[in-house]
Amino acid sequence: MWNSKENVKRISGGKCNIPERTAFPASGKKRETDYSDGDPLDVHKRLSSSAGEDRAVLLGFAMMGFSVLMFFLLGTTILKPFMLSAQREESTCTAIHTDIMDHWLDCAFTCGVHCRSQGKYPCLQVLVNLTHSGQKALLHYNEEAVQINPKCFYTPKCHQDRNDLLNSALNIKEFFDHKNGTPFSCFYSPDSQSEDVILIKKYDQMAIFHCLFWPSLTLLGGALIVGMVRLTQHLSLLCEKYSTVVRDEVGGKLPYIEQHQFKLWSMRRSKGRSREILRL
Repeated sequence: MWNSKENVKRISGGKCNIPERTAFPASGKKRETDYSDGDPLDVHKRLSSSAGEDRAVLLGFAMMGFSVLMFFLLGTTILKPFMLSAQREESTCTAIHTDIMDHWLDCAFTCGVHCRSQGKYPCLQVLVNLTHSGQKALLHYNEEAVQINPKCFYTPKCHQDRNDLLNSALNIKEFFDHKNGTPFSCFYSPDSQSEDVILIKKYDQMAIFHCLFWPSLTLLGGALIVGMVRLTQHLSLLCEKYSTVVRDEVGGKLPYIEQHQFKLWSMRRSKGRSREILRL
C-alpha cells in the first residue's frame, strides 16, 4: 500500500520523465511562414543577365548597326551608279585611230584649303570598230568617263603641270597605236543608240554580289547572336519557374506528413502511459 502511494506520487506529483510536446521542425515552420503569410515567390520575375550576355547582345546590335551603315554607303557609291548606268554586253573592238585634240579642255583643282585654280587637260579620242556589227564608236575608259566627258577617252586629275598631263595622254595613245588591228575586249550597250563603248566595267555582277552579300551576312550574324541570347534567357526563366513550382509542391506536403507522424507518436505514447498506471 505504501509502495503504491509512493509510486503514484512519484508518477503524478514528482518529476516524471514524460516527454514534452515538441514543436515542428525548423524547416517545416519556415515553410509555413514563407507560404502562409506572404505571397508565393514571384517566378515571373525577370532573371538578371550576366556580363557575358550583355556583351553578346551589345555585339549583336553593333553588327546590325554596322551592316545598315554598309548598306547605305555601298548603296550610294556602287549600287545606285550601277542601276543608273546602261546595261552593257561584252564584245571585241579594234582600234582604228587615236588622236589628241588641239583644243584643251578646262578643269578646276584645289591648291589649298581656301584656294581653287583653273587648269586645262588634253582630250584623247580613240576611235574603234565593233567586231560583231562593224559599227564605229568612241572608246571610253569606264562608265564614269562617259558621264563626265563623252568626247574623250578619260578625264585625268587636273593640276598645273601641263607636261605631265600631255605625257600621260601620249603614253595611252602609243598603247592603242601598237594595238592597231589587234582585237581586244570591250563593252557596248545594245539598247542605246549612242556611239560609245567602254574598255572596262567599273561595277560588274561580282562587285554587286559582294556589296549585298557581306552586309547581309553581318546583319544576319548580329540578329542571330541577339536571338540566341534571348532564347537562352527565356529557357533559363522557364527552368527557374518549373523548379519553383516543384519546390512549392514538395514544401506543402512535408509539414502535413510531419504533423501526422507526430500525432501517431503522441497516441502511442499516451497509450503506453495509461497501461503503466493501470499496472501500478
